[in-house]
Amino acid sequence: MKIIETAGRNPEPFMPMLKAAGIKVIHKCTSVRHALKAEAIGCDIVSVDGFECAGHPGEDDVTNLVLLPAAAARLSIPILASGGIVNGYQMAAAFALGAEGINMGSRFVATREAPVHEHVKQAMVDADERETVLIFRSLNNTARVFKNKVSLQVLAIEARAGETDFAEIQPLVAGSRGRKAVLEEGDIDAGIWTVGMAVGLIHDIPTCADLLQRIIAEAREAVEMRMKPLLT
Repeated sequence: MKIIETAGRNPEPFMPMLKAAGIKVIHKCTSVRHALKAEAIGCDIVSVDGFECAGHPGEDDVTNLVLLPAAAARLSIPILASGGIVNGYQMAAAFALGAEGINMGSRFVATREAPVHEHVKQAMVDADERETVLIFRSLNNTARVFKNKVSLQVLAIEARAGETDFAEIQPLVAGSRGRKAVLEEGDIDAGIWTVGMAVGLIHDIPTCADLLQRIIAEAREAVEMRMKPLLT
């Protein structure tokens, strides 16, 4: 099966081409209204992205504990839960809230196979759930990134009175600086890099295979041990 995920803009202009090629379309949404629009234009699946996520969480600030069941109540197409999920207990919770699968981004960065500098992976292991900040809020293009010297500089600029001038921020948030931090030198303060609030739940750097096996085991434990008393 061929699958493509779209995000960040309306995929409607591309839908005829994708459908003609037999491609299933997953569209990432940060609100119920956007998910309904995705369903209306023919998307096969929506990835519902809660406020906890890395990167762009939208401007509504609704967490997955509310967003997932709100979307599930109104959609007829499958939902993937995205944002703030790093373990099987959360996966089981997402299923209980109406999701049929999960997306994980930050968790896979802190794996042995990820092409990311070891200093960055260790910074994620050492971090708690408070180690992210929201930048670009003044520009209505909110992004959740790791709290470091650069992201705090951006916040200081945005906190000034008056309209934010992106030209002043741009040199700080350039992709080349982020690549230098994450991929090349491992200087976690060299640039901005995205990570979700669930970084506080990442405590090791496993292989992808070990991570997936653990998630499945944790989800089963959540259902069989933690939820079973509800059925008796």
